[in-house]
Amino acid sequence: MRCVTITYEYEGDDMVWVANCEAFINAVGNDPGAAGFSYQVAVADDGITRVHWGRWNSDAVLRHVQAQEYFKTFDAKLRQMANGSLTTITGEMRDHTDDWHARAPDAAYPDPSLPE
Repeated sequence: MRCVTITYEYEGDDMVWVANCEAFINAVGNDPGAAGFSYQVAVADDGITRVHWGRWNSDAVLRHVQAQEYFKTFDAKLRQMANGSLTTITGEMRDHTDDWHARAPDAAYPDPSLPE
């Protein structure tokens, strides 16, 4: 499985960032051709640094996603939010813990059941 990590700084309206990310993630989730592609986003503890993780199981799936209008729109918005300054690292997934694919709870973070 291939993967990408994208980082950048964003100090704009958080709701704009959330809306852009949700639109992309929902589009991927509703695209049958994107089966095998997953995406996650996070805000670092500094509140400014944004981190995106993408994974895909074949080059064909990645090409499909990248060819879609929803990807092109998201890519342009992402570059705009990052003022063109993205750090992107791609790689080959080698190993992971058993719960790597577990779905995060829908509740807001931090999880109140976890100790601080």
